[in-house]
Amino acid sequence: MAPGATGHGRQEGGAVASAGRAGSGGAPAPQPGGPSSPLAVRWRRPGWRDPRLLVGLVLVGVSVGLGAWAVGTAGRTVAVLAAREPLVVGRPLADQELVVREVRLADAELLYLPAATELPGDLVVTRAVGAGELVPVAALTAVADIGLREVAVDASGPLASTVVEGSLVDLWFVPEPSAEQPVPVPRELAPGLEVAQVSLPAGALAVGSGATVHVMVPVADLPAVLAALAADGSIQVVSVPAGS
Repeated sequence: MAPGATGHGRQEGGAVASAGRAGSGGAPAPQPGGPSSPLAVRWRRPGWRDPRLLVGLVLVGVSVGLGAWAVGTAGRTVAVLAAREPLVVGRPLADQELVVREVRLADAELLYLPAATELPGDLVVTRAVGAGELVPVAALTAVADIGLREVAVDASGPLASTVVEGSLVDLWFVPEPSAEQPVPVPRELAPGLEVAQVSLPAGALAVGSGATVHVMVPVADLPAVLAALAADGSIQVVSVPAGS
């Protein structure tokens, strides 16, 4: 082999060896356009200025406040008035008919008569209020606006045991027999009247003949009732069954 060729071969061999050593021991050369390694993100503890922490604190505070308000409201009582005895429609309210009750009802001061209310002399109920029942504000009005008048009726016959204060009765008129009408025909004067009071004659031991029944009569029915009281005949007080 020629000496020049031999020298050229040694140079090529040295270049190949150098390339091999570089590939095994050194870092590979970066490839242009290849994927890069993701950068590591270090977790940091949130500080006092972190918006998420501030929002969480606000929500906790609101929840605690609402819970305290709900507990305080549930334990608060309101003094309102209740009926000590049955309240009759159209009769002015009196202090001795009422008693104070402590209740835990929402808007109780708006729905029922507050205990601190000074009762006017013409305040009446528009519907019957039973004993122990709270007095609703919606059932109160002035006596001039109710359209009822109290009329005393002397019962011609025995009264039913259910005719008591606060009950309902019908008034019937039975005329005296006449030549034209030997068998009188009763007629109804006023239905569903509330009994304001039952007065017994002195010395009577039970409700019976001779009792006087005070009923609340609508103004529109007053002419017929008053005319019957002045006419020849009898007025019958008929009890209305409860729930009718």
